[in-house]
Amino acid sequence: MELKIISAEQFRLERATFHTNADEPHFDKSVLEIIDTVRKEGDSGIRQLTQQFDGVDVAELTVTMEEFAVASQQVEQDFVKAIRQAEENITAFHRCQVEQSWFTESQPGIVLGQKVTPIEKVGIYVPGGKASYPSTVLMNAIPAKLAGVKSISISTPPGPDGSVSPYVLVAASMLGINRIYKIGGAQAIAALAYGTETVEKVDKIVGPGNAYVARAKKWVYGDVAIDMIAGPSEICIVADETANPKFVAADLLSQAEHDEEASTYCITASPTIAKNIAFEVQHQLKEFERKDIAQASIRNKGRIIVVKNEQEAFEIVNMIAPEHLQLMINNPTDKVMNIHHAGAIFIGNYSPEPLGDYFAGPNHTLPTNGTARFSSPLGVYDFVKRSSIIHYSKKALMDASESIACLAETEGLHGHANSIRIRKENEYAK
Repeated sequence: MELKIISAEQFRLERATFHTNADEPHFDKSVLEIIDTVRKEGDSGIRQLTQQFDGVDVAELTVTMEEFAVASQQVEQDFVKAIRQAEENITAFHRCQVEQSWFTESQPGIVLGQKVTPIEKVGIYVPGGKASYPSTVLMNAIPAKLAGVKSISISTPPGPDGSVSPYVLVAASMLGINRIYKIGGAQAIAALAYGTETVEKVDKIVGPGNAYVARAKKWVYGDVAIDMIAGPSEICIVADETANPKFVAADLLSQAEHDEEASTYCITASPTIAKNIAFEVQHQLKEFERKDIAQASIRNKGRIIVVKNEQEAFEIVNMIAPEHLQLMINNPTDKVMNIHHAGAIFIGNYSPEPLGDYFAGPNHTLPTNGTARFSSPLGVYDFVKRSSIIHYSKKALMDASESIACLAETEGLHGHANSIRIRKENEYAK
């Protein structure tokens, strides 16, 4: 299956009818039934749903300390070294995002400010099934811990034998997280949102997942906070004659292997480069380990878009608002300001997307489905609340009283005005 080469005009026509499975309402009936089952039946409902969807009979829903100990013996030392290096980089980057409470005396007798308070309880969903994702543990837990979140739970699908990936357990243990539930899918989101006999109710749920997980997060939003409703992975690469087609093909396939519905786009003004990249994708697929998944992704959502010039390339990028954007072009740093919508921007031929997935430091939980038009990567700021602080002295309130009362009465809220005027009329009262 070759990567399809189309014109910018053809892509615009395709984009007009673009949609993803995560947005399909036909998921809703099943998801709402799952949520209802968990709310009514608690742990027993979760066990029934885990048997139904995962084919696993899980007697104990929580990972035991013995399982943590076994996991530490199962992972390679190279993995431990790599995950510690990644943890250091991710921590260093996210530490720059930590917010402090602040106060200012704008005028004599008037103190205004903002109190920053961490969210108390956070639940992290770590996907399973097609792969193991210890990197998701780091990317979600580290900013939460830096924000000051005291209670962090992880929920992840059990494997066929009822166990959790040792790599996930080691990553969690390294961060001091020992509350891990063997629950996947929409039932995990429901359990975290509403609590059960075993699962502690949280205030916010973060982490990626399949279409059922995404839909469940949408339905519980309001009862709890969520990070975002994430869809399948996306990559968009802008390439010119300075790009190595082998690199571009490898980078496209790095995202195609995630999911059959992953989107893989390459934009170029060179028909020759387009053909070379398409050839390389086909060539590399022959020996690709996750060939079936990647081929389906290329077939479903893979496109090489040939544009007239670089300006049109940036227009298409901003139309897509991709999760991951790579600029494999001449002088890429000088052209970053042309990008208005993207989750993460990778600059140059030696900054491939997997660098961000695992190691560089910026978060890999990113907006998808075009939501980079209005949302940002996960960060420390997602795990805090901000409370406004207002203090007026007696004199400061008296000086402002008529203006406040005027505005209140203009809106017909005379009780509001009275709340101010009663203080002025009793100006000398204690």
